Amino acid sequence: MKKKYKTKFPVARIKKIMQLDEDVGKVAQATPVLISKALELFMQSLIDQACQETRQRNAKRLSAAHLKKTIETVEQFDFLKDMVASIPDPTEAMEEDPKPTRRRTAKSAKQQQPQQEAVDTTQQPGQEET
Repeated sequence: MKKKYKTKFPVARIKKIMQLDEDVGKVAQATPVLISKALELFMQSLIDQACQETRQRNAKRLSAAHLKKTIETVEQFDFLKDMVASIPDPTEAMEEDPKPTRRRTAKSAKQQQPQQEAVDTTQQPGQEET
């Protein structure tokens, strides 16, 4: 009888990733389940710490800059510093919480597209730029 474990991360995918390594032989059935649970607890810890950083900055949204600041200040996450090195400096990004920018909808993109084409086709075929 198979037991159903309530994990947040897919156990089968974890097992596939583990078996991509040639050094890993057979994997006990409980191993991917334990790794899934450990990953869940790790992510919960990281997000909780980042939420505290977000609240300290009186921001409404958790951003990549908040995660970077958390990783840089909490010793537990030191091993992630190389991964967040390319993210802009959190002190600059968090000085003021920017208003969210509007995303273009498909409709507005279609409306703007003919205007751009009109600008691009101002030059007649066979004419050279001067």
